[in-house]
Amino acid sequence: MGKPDARSLFVRALRVDSARASQPDYALSLPAMRCLAANGLSLRAPVTFFVGENGTGKSTLLEAVAVALGFNAEGGTRNFRFATAATHSALHEAMVVVRGTRRPSDGFFLRAESFYNVATEVDRLDAICPLLPAYGGKSLHAQSHGESFWSLVMHRFHGDALYLLDEPEAALSPTRQLALLARLHALAGEGAQFLIATHSPLLMACPGADIWTLSDEGMQRTPYEQTEHYVLTRAFLNQPERMLATLLEPGADEAPSKAP
Repeated sequence: MGKPDARSLFVRALRVDSARASQPDYALSLPAMRCLAANGLSLRAPVTFFVGENGTGKSTLLEAVAVALGFNAEGGTRNFRFATAATHSALHEAMVVVRGTRRPSDGFFLRAESFYNVATEVDRLDAICPLLPAYGGKSLHAQSHGESFWSLVMHRFHGDALYLLDEPEAALSPTRQLALLARLHALAGEGAQFLIATHSPLLMACPGADIWTLSDEGMQRTPYEQTEHYVLTRAFLNQPERMLATLLEPGADEAPSKAP
């Protein structure tokens, strides 16, 4: 991945304008969204990660951006219009997406929690018009969860396109996560752009990527080796016995916030 020109990105910036929301929404009160309302977020890399603790708004932010861009709330391409449950927030109404001068040739919104529904829709559409060849030629339901994810990435993803991925590591082994990292890097070099919400310290190591940490303080761009994910994982692998002794002490029933 060479040094990016921000002007060539499909999505150049994000901002929240709460006045555009038709109704109050809990997401607008999250510190990260208040930060987006006050300062906006300029994107400068073809791969951007949103990371942080559970509940900080990573998936909510990605979902809002996807819906604002015309993607189906449950995932898929812009042509998917199925809905099994209307559970997405109204944040998309307040999300201002600043686009670049280029337009993507394709795109996909992948969210781990509703990928089963996407696979079902692919099968339904394939019965009307052949669609499975674009996904590897085999029903995604006829594969394991991890295999179907990987089939999507290898057969459906290509350069010059926009991809929003919500926790893509959910179904992947560490080996496949590393393979996904290589795939992200290669496709970014072919003109693709990725916005990714993740907990995976393996994926975050993608060269040239920007990492934005969402927290109670808002949003902050964070060097890879300063992310909590990297620090905790490294500390555990270096001294598993010490960390286990701390974690398994009576009363130690909360996840550690930092390495001991």
